[in-house]
Amino acid sequence: MPDILQQREQRLEMIKQIGDFAGAQVLVYFTADSPIMGGSIAEDALRPIFDHLRSIGSQKRLALYLYSRGGAMEAPWKLITVLREFCDELHSIIPFRAHSAATMVAIGTDKIHMTKKAELSPIDPALRAVPSQEGVAPKLPELGVEDVAAYLTFVRDRAKLSDQSALVRAVEALASNLTPPLLGRLERVYSHIRLVARNLLSLHKPPLEDRQISAITEALTEKLYVHGHGIGRSEAKNIGLDVEFLDGEKENAVWSLYELYEDVFRLRESMDPEGYFPQDADSFEWPDTPIACVESANQLHAFVGKTRAQRIRQVPPNPTININLGLNVPPSIQPQQIPAAVQQAIQQLLQQAAQEMNLLVARELQRQSPVQGISASFVGGLWRKLA
Repeated sequence: MPDILQQREQRLEMIKQIGDFAGAQVLVYFTADSPIMGGSIAEDALRPIFDHLRSIGSQKRLALYLYSRGGAMEAPWKLITVLREFCDELHSIIPFRAHSAATMVAIGTDKIHMTKKAELSPIDPALRAVPSQEGVAPKLPELGVEDVAAYLTFVRDRAKLSDQSALVRAVEALASNLTPPLLGRLERVYSHIRLVARNLLSLHKPPLEDRQISAITEALTEKLYVHGHGIGRSEAKNIGLDVEFLDGEKENAVWSLYELYEDVFRLRESMDPEGYFPQDADSFEWPDTPIACVESANQLHAFVGKTRAQRIRQVPPNPTININLGLNVPPSIQPQQIPAAVQQAIQQLLQQAAQEMNLLVARELQRQSPVQGISASFVGGLWRKLA
C-alpha cells in the first residue's frame, strides 16, 4: 500500500499554494472511495479536526478542502459549527466529488470554490434497513427518503388513481413492505434534513434572504430526483449557492493536490475486486490501510485499519470425502517377515497420507466451486497522528 507520508512534502507545497490564492489557511478533509474499502464523513473525525484547528489558531479566513462521497447526516452541522469557531470567514474548496453529507458541509460555508470537474449532489439521505425476519414485514435494503413521496406522486399523478378505494389499496401496498416505525423514521429524516440544510445556509456571510434559503433547500432535497445526480458548478450557482469558478493556475493547484491523494488512496485502480486477489488465493489482507485523512500545514491524521477480503464460494453442503489407500505387499514379501515396528510405521504413514489427501481434495473442491460474491471488511480502524 502507498505510504501516506511519502508525498507529504509535495502535498504541503500544494496546500500552501492553494492557501495563497484563497487568502486562507487550508484544512484538508479527504475520505476515500476505493473499490474494496472506502471512508465516509463521520463524527469521529471531529476530534482530529479539532487538534488541527487548535494548531492553526483563529483565522480571518479558513478554507476546507473537501473530498467525500458522503456519510453520516448528523456530522455536517457539528463540523461546520466547530470550524466557524476558528474563523471569521469559512470557505470550501471542491476538487471533484462532495456528495450527500459533503454537500451539506459545503453549503454551510460562505463560498464554494469549484473546479470544472467538481460536483455536489442532492442531500436526500438513504436509509439502510436490516433484512426482514420471519413474521416481520419485509424491508428494502436501501431506501431513499424521497422514494416514498415519489411512489405516492406516481400513484396520484402518473397512474391517475382518483378512486378512494384504489388509493387506499396503494397505501396498503406501501405499508405491507414498510413498517409504520420505518415510515415514521422516514418522516423524521425528511424534516431533519430540511431543518439542518436551512440552519447551515443561515450561517452564510453575508446573510442570505429567506427566499434564497428556501429555494436552495428545495432544490437540493426535492427538485433533483436522483440521489447520484452530479451538480456541477454552473448548476450549483444557478440554484443560488455562492460559487467561485476555479480556472487556470488555481484549478491546476487544486487538481494537483487531488491527484496526490488519489495515489495515496488508490482511487484509480480497477473497480473489479477480483483483480486484488493473489493468484490461486481466495483471500487477501492489507495491513495499515488508510481510508480517510485530515491534513494541514502543521499536522497529519489518518484513519487507518486492516482491510480483509474473502471470496464466497458455493461449496456443496457436507461433501463426503473418503480416500482409502489400499496398498498391497509384493508377493515376494510375506507380511509376517516385516518387523512389527515397521508395519506400525507404514500404517501410520498410510493414515497420514489419507488425511493429507482428504485435505487436498477438500481444498480443490473449494477452489473449483463457483464464486457467489466477495466479502470485504475493515477492522481495527482508528485515527492516528502521523505528523
